[in-house]
Amino acid sequence: MTSNGKGKSSVDSRIMVLGRSAVGKSALVVRYLTKRFIWEYDPTLECTYKHHSVVDDENVVMEILDTAGQDENIHREGSVRWADGFVLVYAINDRQSFEDITSIKQYIDDTKKTNVQCVLVGSKSDLHHERLISTAEGQKLAADMACAFFETSASEAGSEIPELFQELHREIKRRKLVENKPRRRSSAQQVKQVLTKMFNKQTSKTGPT
Repeated sequence: MTSNGKGKSSVDSRIMVLGRSAVGKSALVVRYLTKRFIWEYDPTLECTYKHHSVVDDENVVMEILDTAGQDENIHREGSVRWADGFVLVYAINDRQSFEDITSIKQYIDDTKKTNVQCVLVGSKSDLHHERLISTAEGQKLAADMACAFFETSASEAGSEIPELFQELHREIKRRKLVENKPRRRSSAQQVKQVLTKMFNKQTSKTGPT
């Protein structure tokens, strides 16, 4: 049900996974797609996966861009514009990866210039003895960004991983529904149209002078 490459069939959500190198982005994506944990992977490899899933009893198609691990690849305007939503990942044992999230989110906001759907993920939550970022810190940052927060571990197959992708899909769907809803004309426009009709009607009655 998962494939590489951006297909032409209908896609409900385009999701980009972002974060500093070695925070576990690929491990999270692969765990979600295959329910398996990978110990080794190529940090320079970037893949886009098409994934068929069921969210709230509805069949959905997601495209998930697992960005390459190189830090300079984070700031890429084309991919950011392509995405509907973002999974922002830091590792609980990497303080710099946590501090990078704010600048990544700011770059996304500046590029998209609209309300951005995202979730914040603290990965490697199984490494309790190496923890440098508390759960409370993660929760506060998520609150500041007005997004959902999850701590999880790809190695432990936590239920949080499918939940975070599903929650992001729901947020994307809600935003699209709002954007696609027909906009009501303003009161001023409605009054102008009524007056125009009345004037035209009156003119047609009196005729030319």
